[in-house]
Amino acid sequence: MHVGVVVPARDEQAFLPRCLEALAVAVSHVDLPCELVLVLDACTDHSAEVAEEVGGRLDLPLTVLHSTAGSVGAARATGVGYLLDRHPAEELWLATTDADSAVCQQWLVRQLDHARTGATLIAGTVTIDGWAGWSAALRVRYAERYARPRHPDGHGHVHGANLSLSGELYRSLGGFAQLRADEDVALVAAARSAGVTVTWATDLPVSTSARARGRAPRGFASALRHLEASLVELVEPT
Repeated sequence: MHVGVVVPARDEQAFLPRCLEALAVAVSHVDLPCELVLVLDACTDHSAEVAEEVGGRLDLPLTVLHSTAGSVGAARATGVGYLLDRHPAEELWLATTDADSAVCQQWLVRQLDHARTGATLIAGTVTIDGWAGWSAALRVRYAERYARPRHPDGHGHVHGANLSLSGELYRSLGGFAQLRADEDVALVAAARSAGVTVTWATDLPVSTSARARGRAPRGFASALRHLEASLVELVEPT
């Protein structure tokens, strides 16, 4: 079995060191060969130089690809496609996270534990690494909504920052759609339509940023802005 991790990034030079450092720790806990694929998508900053410096310093098994698609779905698909060209699908476990996120130390270990007990698709949770710039009311409302299960079998949240699956399943589903947003949701929806059981894992959280302006439309930052706006509408007079 080979483990492949895909990270799409667009102008993420500020967050990349934390992301790659966390992945280095997660990889160090796994007794299987691992490969990290960073897909720099339409970057205009120094993400490439940062990745080279951090990857070299940490001696990471890191491959950096470049994309001009301007689409997070296409970037994830490019990274997974690279791995599938190098390894048989039936021998590959795929994981994906985001460049503004930091995985926990046991992130890969616990994925593989789930896989050994039959899991083929794992949707994990995220935690927020800071609420600077947001209201206290948003923090409370977000915690309330996030704690509310969205699926009868588990938490029901889908995040590209914390998603993993077998290479065979990925190939059978046709992979990530080349969407500018919600490619993760579309993949999980396709799996569920095909009768695949989703493992709604809570034991491998990923810390993600709560920035107000994200890179993908309708992404996590957009969801926070809409939730904040809904709170304002509740308290403002009409």
